[in-house]
Amino acid sequence: MSDSLQDWLARLQRQHPTAIELGLERVRAVAERMQLGKPAPCVITVGGTNGKGSTVAFVEAIARAAGLRVGAYTSPHLLRYNERVRIDGADADDADLVAAFEAVEAARGDISLTYFETGTLAALWLFARAGLDLAVLEVGLGGRLDAVNIVDPDVAVITTVDLDHMDWLGADREDIGVEKAGIARAWKPLVLGDDEPPSSVLRRAYAIGASALRMGCDFFMDRPADGDGWQWREPGFILDLPMPDLVAPVQLRNAAVAITALRASPLEIPDDAWAKGIASARVPGRLQRLECAGVEYRLDVGHNPQAAQALAEWLGNQPKQGQVHAVYAALADKDVKGVTQALAPLIDHWHLAGLDVDGRAQDVEVLAARLDLPGATRHADVAAALRHVQSVAASGDRVLVFGSFHTVEAALHALHSAGCREVDGSAPV
Repeated sequence: MSDSLQDWLARLQRQHPTAIELGLERVRAVAERMQLGKPAPCVITVGGTNGKGSTVAFVEAIARAAGLRVGAYTSPHLLRYNERVRIDGADADDADLVAAFEAVEAARGDISLTYFETGTLAALWLFARAGLDLAVLEVGLGGRLDAVNIVDPDVAVITTVDLDHMDWLGADREDIGVEKAGIARAWKPLVLGDDEPPSSVLRRAYAIGASALRMGCDFFMDRPADGDGWQWREPGFILDLPMPDLVAPVQLRNAAVAITALRASPLEIPDDAWAKGIASARVPGRLQRLECAGVEYRLDVGHNPQAAQALAEWLGNQPKQGQVHAVYAALADKDVKGVTQALAPLIDHWHLAGLDVDGRAQDVEVLAARLDLPGATRHADVAAALRHVQSVAASGDRVLVFGSFHTVEAALHALHSAGCREVDGSAPV
């Protein structure tokens, strides 16, 4: 009898000496043994510091509205590993994932693979058997040496380039840009979501003949003053679009990047699919809204200063009614001071929590010592912090829970257990 999915995931976490080992030699060798080629006639690879998951969701939703069969590979997951592999809008089931892991195991021989590398090969194996029209692949870390980069995309996307994972990718935007730009391919479109991308990215595009499509230069997004929607436009072509259910202002940028990627691809998208896709895109943990006893909870996976600035932009545009509480828990390798400084002027009460994650755990006392937040309450974990908040928050207050995928995962479990309900389509469908 085959092992269960949970058995496999536990095994994968143990089988490689380190959680991260960048490089393509090992994963490419196993892919060749598995005879894994291009997973779909069209491939869009999405890299960047922030906005990758949302951009994938927009690409997927628009393409599915166009009647295309789409596979999407994303990471990390929130509640179930199955979320990482979607085929035609549905998460892969346990049996299919187990079969894929068994196929990777049979092929790898004495080659040791990380958890992410095995998961990437498993997703590509499933996609190859699914009869897809489009595969959308989210980069895990960086780009140039990420396992996803064994696949040659028809369109590459770099959503943003900012400071994160600096121990792996470099000390500044220019160094990090070199790693991100590694997903670009010669003479293929490269969509850039930054208004001012690092020069290292542009140099890479020029050197290989990639056609760089830049936000604010080659494509644009506009909010008409007298309308409820927005416009995407390029020279000679305009789309009038509804506002997405993904509420943060930065989501318009992600949607614009997704549209540009599909426009640059060889796929044919009917006129009505653009608006349908923008309106239907869902992704958990991006200002996901729940409500309990008149208190609004917003859960966001934002974990670096750029993401925190986006949260601050959204929060600053909200009507101020009651008090604003922040529940914050972060991994040990994050710029916690940069994150909290971006939001501090908008927060009335801070509630810090520890995270117990293998290899990257951060005790709440260590977190508090790294921050200058007088009066912040301290809690062993996210669930304890939320229990405290529920005891002190009043109807009309807002609670922002953020800092990591692990933070949001813990919050979802705690709030669902407390009987909180999802509100206004902010959860995935």
